[in-house]
Amino acid sequence: MTTVYQDQLFEGERSLFGEKNAQIINTTFGQGESPLKESRQIDLEKSIFKWKYPLWYSQHVRVKQTIFETMARSGIWYTHDIAITDSTIQAPKQFRRSSEIDLKHVYFADAEETLWNCQQIKLNDVQVHGDYFGMNSQDIVADHLTVVGNYVFDGAKNVEVHNSTFVAKDAFWNCENVTIYDSTINGEYLGWNTKNLTLINCTIESDQGLCYIDHLVMKNCRLLQTDLAFEYCSEIDADIHSEITSVKNPISGVIRAEKIGHLIMDPQKIDPSQTKIILTADQKSEVQAS
Repeated sequence: MTTVYQDQLFEGERSLFGEKNAQIINTTFGQGESPLKESRQIDLEKSIFKWKYPLWYSQHVRVKQTIFETMARSGIWYTHDIAITDSTIQAPKQFRRSSEIDLKHVYFADAEETLWNCQQIKLNDVQVHGDYFGMNSQDIVADHLTVVGNYVFDGAKNVEVHNSTFVAKDAFWNCENVTIYDSTINGEYLGWNTKNLTLINCTIESDQGLCYIDHLVMKNCRLLQTDLAFEYCSEIDADIHSEITSVKNPISGVIRAEKIGHLIMDPQKIDPSQTKIILTADQKSEVQAS
């Protein structure tokens, strides 16, 4: 049996603690921590959370057209199987150690330290503003994700991204198994210390981007004003349909580009013979690095 709460105001700590099988409509949760802690089978629609920790240790939650105001911070921790659609989240530190998260048409006004140590995440038409989004999370699929904020997806694993935009310094650091399709990435120091990074049909602008990567694949990509790229990268297979401003000390692989403005291959640091450079502009040429 479903309990319906409509057009109500709840205040005070743990106002609906442990609630089960409830439909909550046009309801405001005012001052008071943990209003829906330990809840199960909850449908929320057109409601507002004003205070801290609204959905901790919850399961099977559906949220539509709902607002999490600034003080609804650290709002969704240790929660499993939650879907949020057409909603606005102003508060930072949302989602921690949670799983089965499905976000669609969601706007994060302050996503600082949001989506940390989470698993099984789907992001569709999600807009993010804030630093350290997605840290140490895994099994992520994103489509039409826009992130403005630094250190996005630091330490993430098993990430698949489509049709997205990142304006982010230090994006995708310390990651494993990341594939990005048809996206734009703008920001310094992209992808350092990452293993198995694949970029397909992407446009990238990055100061000292794409360094310290083990197994880097790039297909039909453009590098705009990207300098000192590929430093200490191994197993490179890069197909670049633009000029690269500069390349510095790649460890091994193949780099195809229209032109390279400045090629640095220091035999005191790496073995230049392990990297093949192919230039495709004007007349095709192959340069064995030395």
